[in-house]
This record gives sequence, structure tokens and C-alpha cells, in this order.
Amino acid sequence: MTTIHEAFAPVKWEGDSLLLLDQTRLPVETVFLSLHTSEEVWAAIRHLQVRGAPAIGMAAAYGLYLGVRNSEAADSSALWNQLLEQADYLATARPTAVNLFWAIDRVKARVQQEGEKPVDALKAAVLDEALAIQREDAEVCRTIGEHLLTLLQDGMGILTHCNPGALATAAYGTATAPLYLAKERGWNLKVYADETRPVLQGARLTAYELQQAGIDVTLICDNMAAMVMAQGKVQAVIVGTDRVAANGDVANKIGTYGVAVLAKAHGIPFYVAAPLSSVDLETPTGADIPIEERPAEEITHGLGKQVAPDGIKVYNPAFDVTPAEYITAIVTETGIFKPEDIRNSKQ
Repeated sequence: MTTIHEAFAPVKWEGDSLLLLDQTRLPVETVFLSLHTSEEVWAAIRHLQVRGAPAIGMAAAYGLYLGVRNSEAADSSALWNQLLEQADYLATARPTAVNLFWAIDRVKARVQQEGEKPVDALKAAVLDEALAIQREDAEVCRTIGEHLLTLLQDGMGILTHCNPGALATAAYGTATAPLYLAKERGWNLKVYADETRPVLQGARLTAYELQQAGIDVTLICDNMAAMVMAQGKVQAVIVGTDRVAANGDVANKIGTYGVAVLAKAHGIPFYVAAPLSSVDLETPTGADIPIEERPAEEITHGLGKQVAPDGIKVYNPAFDVTPAEYITAIVTETGIFKPEDIRNSKQ
């Protein structure tokens, strides 16, 4: 039987095309885009039709294949040069999620390992690696969920932010993985999902997928988090991340930093679910993480209508950085780590 976290897989390879669930249409419409070129993949990443760090990485890997599959390169060297051009192009789609660059680098490394094989064999290797990235992500997410579940108890209240769910990964999600596993085991966790400004990914996506899975989920506005914590309704906060710096700082959807500060003020543990592909030891601190800024219209024209004055100045960063001091633990597929020990996660 297909479970809800599998039914909402946002990235699928079928036949000769890439199918992406258009997440800008949820929760009202379920529409899959059929993509055939790297340009279409770039646009889907850029415009948030596919989002979530792991899903972005998977889409980029398939985008590399779409970018070279019709190549008429005469030899392996020519194909390699075309692959590098496609890699540089796709890397410009979004700047913050390190999984995008990780997946591109992994595909490039696979082609290098293949050596001077025939062009068709190298193209097949690109597709094979993209498929492998997707298969492995599902297992990574489940393992993260198993580790997180050891930190929770039946009946707890959990607050989450943005969409670190099945819609952002191959299956299970990252921060939502323990919620799905708890449901499978008959637990009754009570989840509070922040709506998550500016594009309401918590309301449109997290609340939607958890409701469909039969998980007890309550949607709250971002500025209600302090109140539900003060009322004793939350015993743990679990969020995902788009990048973890070497010192344990994490970048996640805007508003995460505020939730972490509130959790610390109320004595509530704050956990970050992070696949190793999101751990960037080459970035020293959170101050070194590039923060994407989104169009002003996402704030001035929310909910389908203009909600702010014409000509108003807007500051719209898509992410913020939560300092390591506010994080109780970072949970990867290799275990549970204090932020200052995150380097050990890759050993």
C-alpha cells in the first residue's frame, strides 16, 4: 500500500521526462509538470515549483541529464565540457540550499569516475546517478526520523516551521520523518505548523500533507508560536535546514531564528533535521551562508490580492540563520550531534 509520504513524492522520473509536483498550486490543485530540458528545470527551481533542499538537489541532478541527453558530442571530453556548462547554469537557480550544489558535484564526480567511456555510456551514468540520489534520499530521511523519534514521547506537542516534509524530499521529509514514523507506530503526536511567511509553505504544504496523512495537525500564524509555547502545548520544536555551517549555525526559512529564540526562552528543545548533503563544512559560520532574497510581490500581493501600499519598500529574505547556541541538537542520518560537534557527522 502506498503511504502518504510516498504518494506525494515531488520528483519522479517516468519514461523520458522529469515529473515535478507544482508546489505553487497546492493545496488547491495537484498538478505535475512534465519537463524535458534543463531550462525548464532551472525555472521550476527558481520559481519554487519544486522546493525543499533535498528535492532541489534531486531535480538538479535530473536537470543535468536533460541538459546533455541530446548532446551530439563526439567524445567524452566534449560531453564533459557540456556537462560543466549545464552544471554552472543550474547552480544559479537558487543560492542558499547547499543540496543543489552537492547533487551537481556528485553527478560530475560520477562522470569523472566513468573515464573515457563512449558518450552514450556517460549519459546513462548521469541518469543513473540522479536515480541513485533519489533512492538514497528516502532511506536517509527515514533514518533521520528514527534518530529523532528517540528524542520524543507519545502524546508530545511538536512545533515545526516551513515545509521540511515529504513534499521537500524523496519520502518522509526531514523534520516530519518522526511524525510519519510515530503515526505508523500508533503514537498520537500533536503538531503545530507555523504558516511560514512569505509564501505560506507551512500552511499550503506542511498542514496539507500532515492532514492527508491523518496526523493531528493545527495551523497557527507565525506570531502565535510564543503563545502556544507559553500555554504548554509544545514540548519540542523540529525544523529542517537548507545549509548547516561548520560551526553548527543553520539556515532555514525566514522565521526559524525567531522560533529558536522563543524555544530557548521557554525551555523547549530545538532540533534541526539535516541530511549530510545539507552539512557544509566548507562554510565556516552562518554569516558566510548566502541568503536568497525573494520578489517584493510575495509580500505586497499576498493571498491573491494587493495588501500593501503602492511603492512601499520591502525587505524579503527567504531565509534566516539560527546561531548554534539556540540549537539543542542537529540530527543527521549518522546520528544526533551537538551543534559544535557537527563536523563529526561526516566521519
